[in-house]
Amino acid sequence: MLELSGISLRCGGGEALLAGKLSKLLRMEHVPYRIVRHSIDARKKPELFDVYSVQVDLGNAEKERLLLKRLHLRGLREVESSAYRFPDTEEGSPRLLHRPLVIGSGPAGLFCALTLARQGYRPLLLERGRRMEERVLDVERFFAGGKLDPSSNIQFGEGGAGTFSDGKLTTNVRDRYGRKDYVLREFVEAGAPQDICYENLPHIGTDRLRGTIVQLREKLIRLGGEVRFGCLVKDFAIEQGRIRGVYVEERSETGQAESSFLESEVAVLAVGHSARDTFRCLLGHGVSMSQKDFALGFRVTHPQSMINQQQYGVSAKEELEKLRLPSASYKLAAHLPSGRGIYSFCMCPGGYIVNASSSEGELAVNGMSDYARDSGRANSAIVMTVGEKEFGNAGPLSGMLFQEKLEKRAYELAGGRIPVEVFGDFARALSEGTGEKELAGDMAEPALRELSEEEAEELCLKGRSAFAPLHTLLPRDMAEDFIEGMGIFDGILPGFAGAGAFVCGLESRTSSPVRIERDAAFSSNVRGLYPCGEGAGYAGGIMSAAIDGVKVAEAIGRSYFP
Repeated sequence: MLELSGISLRCGGGEALLAGKLSKLLRMEHVPYRIVRHSIDARKKPELFDVYSVQVDLGNAEKERLLLKRLHLRGLREVESSAYRFPDTEEGSPRLLHRPLVIGSGPAGLFCALTLARQGYRPLLLERGRRMEERVLDVERFFAGGKLDPSSNIQFGEGGAGTFSDGKLTTNVRDRYGRKDYVLREFVEAGAPQDICYENLPHIGTDRLRGTIVQLREKLIRLGGEVRFGCLVKDFAIEQGRIRGVYVEERSETGQAESSFLESEVAVLAVGHSARDTFRCLLGHGVSMSQKDFALGFRVTHPQSMINQQQYGVSAKEELEKLRLPSASYKLAAHLPSGRGIYSFCMCPGGYIVNASSSEGELAVNGMSDYARDSGRANSAIVMTVGEKEFGNAGPLSGMLFQEKLEKRAYELAGGRIPVEVFGDFARALSEGTGEKELAGDMAEPALRELSEEEAEELCLKGRSAFAPLHTLLPRDMAEDFIEGMGIFDGILPGFAGAGAFVCGLESRTSSPVRIERDAAFSSNVRGLYPCGEGAGYAGGIMSAAIDGVKVAEAIGRSYFP
């Protein structure tokens, strides 16, 4: 197989232009090709270019080598395809006496279970939240002002936290074994758009991801797996350093809680980064855990047209459509004089800011967007890394406790609504010397003004929201660093700290504040207990979590026969 990279074409021509260019470059009338990479080159904006890499399969290795030798074309090379292959079970390994348990149906748990099911392990997937069809209704009800369901919300439920996000599939994971292609292929077969296999910044979007997750669930069941929703793991049975099973509480159809014990010598912990009750339970059992640095800050929202203009040199909708340009994104980072790093995280072009709370009396926000990314507003988390210095100690749950403390403050700041502040007001309030007492969060009841439906819609907020003194939420040094970082980013993207910038908070669920330790065989210090994915501290997004789920499935496959 041949691969040709660096094919540059003016934006707007699409695949018809690409096919013609390939014919010309390879001197062939019909070129059998597959796009493997696409990006947009905006270095000479407003002159914009599509840049492609393609694979060409002539069905004959000798023909391909002759073509390669004859053309001497820059960017043309011979490549080998790397198909994913599940490892063999090691000789002498025991046979499982019970079905493996996978706890959590986010991307890590789902792909771990799906991979095991393909190999005949018949996994049992346990999810504390509700199935997708019910979860969507619960989230929409909460956005409209209804009561929060701690088990069915933006963080918990089928598909995990990534379901209500932008559905980004970017990853920095190095992959020599075909796991990335395997995961992407599963997504596409379940209804995700084909372009996720080659776009430089692939995404599914929350609207399409929901249906994709349901299809993956149905495939898992067809392959012999089972899924139990409303099934909360309350405790773990551990004997002589080995897992023996889990105690669960399940909701019956009448809403009654029923307790039972599920026996198994293998349990995968794919619980997500918000399963604080599980972290506490594991620590009580002596499972090795450590505090992990994470990042927090605020969501910042701007008009998408401003971001398009800065990134492309084009903002008119008609011109964007003519050039086949998606809503523009950005990635920003800076190192501040204080020594703290600040960066953009989970940027959502044409997206929404959503109330992502999962516990009563605590508030967190996140970003979300549909596949079309057409809301008219861009938002991104602007966050700073926090660690032992901020937490006050190095205990395994110190980061989680710090996270909880700030989320309680955020809830109190606007009475459970999303706190919103114009960035200019945020910066001005600090520069005018707001008192340390107020900045410590010990403030009197703030004067609030709830956003009207029209204002919330214009700012693309989902969930009740109110203008509030958000500048009082973080410790003063962090708030000042946030302002300084925004000023640096304004120098990169003019207008970033301007009149169109609004700040919403708190963005605190960027990654897990805990790492559940595991060895080279992916097991914790409790044999048969496999920490997995983002919640365990080994991933940072949908793709890396899914790939980690596949790795854990492989570890189980090497150690046990089904």
